[in-house]
Amino acid sequence: MSIEVSGLTRIYGRQKAVDNLSFRVEKDEIVGFLGPNGAGKSTTLKIATGYISPTAGRVSVSGLDVTTHPLAVKRKLGYLPEHNPLYLDMYVHEYLHFSGRFYGLHGKALKAATARVVDMCQLTPEQNKKIGQLSKGYRQRVGLAQALLYEPEVLILDEPTTGLDPNQIVEVRQLIKDISKGRTVLFSTHIMQEVQAICDRVIIINHGRLVADDTLTNLLAGQAKQVLELEFEQAVDTNILQAFDGVLAVEEIAACHYRVELDYSHDARPAMMRLVSEKKLPLIGIKQKETTMEEVFNMLTKQQPHV
Repeated sequence: MSIEVSGLTRIYGRQKAVDNLSFRVEKDEIVGFLGPNGAGKSTTLKIATGYISPTAGRVSVSGLDVTTHPLAVKRKLGYLPEHNPLYLDMYVHEYLHFSGRFYGLHGKALKAATARVVDMCQLTPEQNKKIGQLSKGYRQRVGLAQALLYEPEVLILDEPTTGLDPNQIVEVRQLIKDISKGRTVLFSTHIMQEVQAICDRVIIINHGRLVADDTLTNLLAGQAKQVLELEFEQAVDTNILQAFDGVLAVEEIAACHYRVELDYSHDARPAMMRLVSEKKLPLIGIKQKETTMEEVFNMLTKQQPHV
């Protein structure tokens, strides 16, 4: 029940959309797959789901090679593409029955599978409506229900909350957490709050190559840069703050309020407090600004990928 990507490469003309990419996602993991636009995320997911072939390398799902065993892989895999392809004139229950037949479900098995995913995705009140009548949030639920019909071991979700309003994002995010139990889940997103809310681990690619593969805790803790915000009773000489060991930049962000960026991997506040005391500066408050996932992402994707 895993996804394994090994030396994956996909070339379009002279461009490498995916360049020697390798990673692994295990059972019971929800892994966020991140990268700037054009980084190769959707191409990787399309290869992993058997929609396009790699130029080199391989992807295996639950130990089966996607290229050589495409049908067997599809029986183990649920996929929600970025642009959810729904038939708007179909009723919800009709569409799910239609999709289930593609998975080889018939009769009682099809009826039971449809009832299960309708309940799981909280579609009971909407199942007798046409898909075109549903909100975008409920359409995403229909897409997820379709992906779950065959009780897949692995779920691949491409931008599952794109275009949803804040309330719908929270609802779909919770649904992903609920349906992930006992499964392997890989999903791409550009919403960092989503990553921090539900991911066990994050994979970041840039220019088709791996730049990070770690837990959120390790990624956030591994950044040496630290930011302090200092407030004083009156304006102070910024040269005093600039002279502090490890300071990268000092910025006055409001009257008597300063932002100090430091090259520190540990809490710089005690040392800064000593400096303030020695220089007899009229400090009112000091606050450490937490590193955000957005900042980590920006820093990693501005760097050159690993060779």
